[in-house]
Amino acid sequence: MVVTTTIYSGVLPVMLPMLGLLVEAGCVGDGHIDVASEHDTTIKVGVVAYNLRQNGFDADPLPQTIPKPETLMASQTPQLHFLLFPLMAQGHMIPLMDVAKILVQRNVSVTVVTTPNNAARFTSIIDRYIQSGFQIRLVQLQFPCKEVGLPDGCENFDMMPSLATAPSFFKATSFLQQPVEKLLEELTPPPSCIISDMCLPYTAHIAKKFNIPRISFVGVSCFCLLCLHNMRVHKIMEKLTSESEYFVLPSIPDKIEMTKAQAGGPMNETWKQFNEEVFIAEMASYGIIMNSFEELEPAYAREYKKVKNGKVWCVGPVSLINKDHLEKAQRGKHKASIDESQHLKCWLDSQKPRSVIYACLGSICSLTPPQLAELGLALEASKRPFIWVIRGGSHSQTLEKWIKEDGFEERTKGLGLLIRGWAPQLVILSHPAVGGFITHCGWNSTLEAICAGVPMVTWPLFADQFLNESQVVHVLKVGVKVGTEKPVKWGEEEKIGVQVRKENVERAIERIMGDTSESEERRKTIEKLADIAKKTVEKGGSSYSNVTLFIEDIMQKVKRDI
Repeated sequence: MVVTTTIYSGVLPVMLPMLGLLVEAGCVGDGHIDVASEHDTTIKVGVVAYNLRQNGFDADPLPQTIPKPETLMASQTPQLHFLLFPLMAQGHMIPLMDVAKILVQRNVSVTVVTTPNNAARFTSIIDRYIQSGFQIRLVQLQFPCKEVGLPDGCENFDMMPSLATAPSFFKATSFLQQPVEKLLEELTPPPSCIISDMCLPYTAHIAKKFNIPRISFVGVSCFCLLCLHNMRVHKIMEKLTSESEYFVLPSIPDKIEMTKAQAGGPMNETWKQFNEEVFIAEMASYGIIMNSFEELEPAYAREYKKVKNGKVWCVGPVSLINKDHLEKAQRGKHKASIDESQHLKCWLDSQKPRSVIYACLGSICSLTPPQLAELGLALEASKRPFIWVIRGGSHSQTLEKWIKEDGFEERTKGLGLLIRGWAPQLVILSHPAVGGFITHCGWNSTLEAICAGVPMVTWPLFADQFLNESQVVHVLKVGVKVGTEKPVKWGEEEKIGVQVRKENVERAIERIMGDTSESEERRKTIEKLADIAKKTVEKGGSSYSNVTLFIEDIMQKVKRDI
């Protein structure tokens, strides 16, 4: 049973945050309590903690539906309780929820703090974990949409109408500080540490106030963070005058070139201010958890650990905690956009091994309909079976009009499958029929492709994605660039227009899916990485060991502080 609490609270004026390195309420059970006023919050949070403890922590285990690992860590003294704060964006929430699953399977109690609409995306899988006796719970705080001028229910990045609302969205996240503080005053057992998305710097103030170690969760690679760190140290953004001028990333093991625009600049004052907030919060953090694994990027993991004085734990790929078919299908949503257990699976089963090209450019893809049409026509021209994920949003009606008027879907009915909305990506990538992935290079998607042994056509859009592309293509050598040069920012899509033509996409697909020696070498490389990834999260692997070291570190700190 998932027990939730909804707290309505006043707001705190804090520095306006922004996107920075981003660049994705019904009650169940007796524990749901609505606190209608700020004055009631302190009184009723204690009742909430008691109900949560009764229903989530101290209850007898129910019949297991998710098997526990063969050997859990020995009973800890004191009992560890980790408080998790995911940023309300799919690309951030999903991996941190995977971290929550990893921790509870290692005998740690976990509380996840989120909002009603975001909690609804995970209640199914959390239910299964609670029924299996794991100590995990969701606490829901009312998201202050109205207070910052957001549409009602706009609680996630994929609900925002445009980038223009991002400052208001981050302002709303900072307003959660006061209700979270009230929650911590009564929460039982008290948290041993906070694991916070790095884009929620307000949690650093909470950690300091309550003397709790703050661990920053970073959903990018060591390569990416080391590059960003070195650019900051060397003041690259200040030195470059042209957005399109290429420069060599300083002081890293490989020679990587990119433009100022691709590296994240230039920034307006709001963005700069938020980055400074994030930087200050990171400097105050006890350590960092990374969704990566040391064998993937040994030199970069080693160098970044030096930067952070050793308090860096690579515990990924966290997606591999999802073992069974249902977990993979439900990851991030109650249900996929199409019935993946029947239609999608049957379609994939009917295809030859490594014959399908899968195209998905992320949950907040901002490409224009003419640009997406070029992608669709390239998929058709490749004459290979394909799956194309089309998201909703402001451009969806125009794209759907083109699909209908052009006859695209009817014409490709026997060749391709269109998925509108959310797709069960882990299910698709792990199917043996899939042989290539056209991706926006979000780090989650990149790691999931590596775990599945699927080479990539890289199509970065913004933020860390150009750095991820460089790692995939130039460092790991498991991808081919489609040829994007300029970032595509929300609200500025029309300025970019069509940047990649059908012919460029088609050539990249052929380089990935073809029978050349280059293609075969790329496949062998990523399949080897996939094998290593699976071993690293098993007992004796580096990521498994890093989880142990992280838990032991927090345990020792708690004992010292008693």
